[in-house]
Amino acid sequence: MTRRAARDPCPRPGGEPRRVLVLQGGGALGAYQAGVFEALSEAGVRPQWLAGISIGAINAALIAGNPPESQVERLREFWRLATEGPQIAPPFMIPMARPWVAQMNAASAVLFGVPGFFHPRMPPPQFQPPGIPQGVSFYDTKPLKETLERLVDFDRLNAGETRLSVGAVNIQTGNFEYFENTDGKRLRAEHIMASGALPPGLPPVEIDGAWYWDGGLVSNTPLDYVLQAETLEDLAIFQVDLFPARGRLPRTLTEAADREMDIRYSSRTRLNTDKPLEIRRLKRLARELLEILPDDLADSRPAQRLAELSCENSVSVVQLIYRGKPHENGLRDYEFSRATMLQHWEAGVQAAQRALLSRNSIMTPGREGAVKVFDEGQETSE
Repeated sequence: MTRRAARDPCPRPGGEPRRVLVLQGGGALGAYQAGVFEALSEAGVRPQWLAGISIGAINAALIAGNPPESQVERLREFWRLATEGPQIAPPFMIPMARPWVAQMNAASAVLFGVPGFFHPRMPPPQFQPPGIPQGVSFYDTKPLKETLERLVDFDRLNAGETRLSVGAVNIQTGNFEYFENTDGKRLRAEHIMASGALPPGLPPVEIDGAWYWDGGLVSNTPLDYVLQAETLEDLAIFQVDLFPARGRLPRTLTEAADREMDIRYSSRTRLNTDKPLEIRRLKRLARELLEILPDDLADSRPAQRLAELSCENSVSVVQLIYRGKPHENGLRDYEFSRATMLQHWEAGVQAAQRALLSRNSIMTPGREGAVKVFDEGQETSE
């Protein structure tokens, strides 16, 4: 036994890494996440931990709250229901008309709502008395509560077989909070709804006397939380993002609005990815330094404390990023048409299948503290 092993304060459990599915917010684009999950499930890579924000929290609850054999079908049922509203079938033979069709379908969601999700508030908020949730949102999300309670088995979800973490923002404190099915508190439909209560469209949600809005107001991806919450067990994280960081220079006002949306949400994804990974690299350097210290310094209390603080697991992060089509423009997060949903779903399936070509590398833990990053299966850094 080496000197380091004899006093190692952070032993690794060994075995295959825990599989984590991280789901970003993005409204109608969430069908892409469902496609990713379908491909992972078919390949036998079932997540043991689900972390979601907004639409990602809804998809995560549908997975965690159902037995494995029903999870994909429950996702399909939700997305079929959400795309049952009035819509124009896309004229595939007339590409120039696709942006117009997308705009009309998005306008339908604005005017009539989304089945099983939300409907316009009547009377509108401008005619509601101040001080009540109905006066600060344009839509009513009672349909979503009914949908979640019908499609999600909350007894199963709260049993903790699959860890679930969903993020929301406390409106009065401004603090970002995560609700978990492993912290002794029972999750309800309200916890999932709070994570997706994006103002001013959707109303705030009350939980135990506090009011919450969409977690995406602070951070649109839960990756940072996952990396901080687990530092001992090795992780294989499939991070599903709905907004790409890279894009071309916009040429029109529509493209400018589209690009602004990408940057607003993807920039936080990059921050939440880069910062924790840089901290891990620093911890790895600290461990390397401890290895070469002479015995008298290595056994000192400051060195032992540094060893404890430098404990890190091995992490693989697989980035699966939806890259929008030119005709989708800045309305794509609320374009709930059936045809577009199916395109998003299939794009998610294909992205996950490409990523799984590197399955052996993804699922093989690296050395302690190692961080491997994959872009749809291609390892880009360590």
